[in-house]
Amino acid sequence: MVLTLDKEQLRAEENELREQVASLSVEQKRQYYAQELKQIKDPDTYAALNWAFVAGLHHFYLGNWQRGLVNLALMSIGLFFYFTGFFTLVGAGLILFVFVIELPQLFNSEKVIYQYNNQLMKKLLKQFTQHP
Repeated sequence: MVLTLDKEQLRAEENELREQVASLSVEQKRQYYAQELKQIKDPDTYAALNWAFVAGLHHFYLGNWQRGLVNLALMSIGLFFYFTGFFTLVGAGLILFVFVIELPQLFNSEKVIYQYNNQLMKKLLKQFTQHP
């Protein structure tokens, strides 16, 4: 996920989306919030998954299965090579590669989740405004 907005812009975008939600009918709001509650993501959970399991589990949390599987495979191969003594430098290199790639995700977890949740809100609003 490419981060294009800063945290303040993402918050402003969220506020605009919340205003649009407020203009829905009572029944639409009920349905909207039921869907949002099921699908919205928590930045702390995302950060904890990234911190504790750098191998890519945080991508699964957001439904990015392909990237999660690639990270998990690279980390697993790296750990296998490193701990079995076969190609120890290759193993260490793969582990380091995954850490370097995922480090920005950890430091930007709040922005990643804001952007994800805002996209979710846009999708739900579109769904509920097209189908009253």
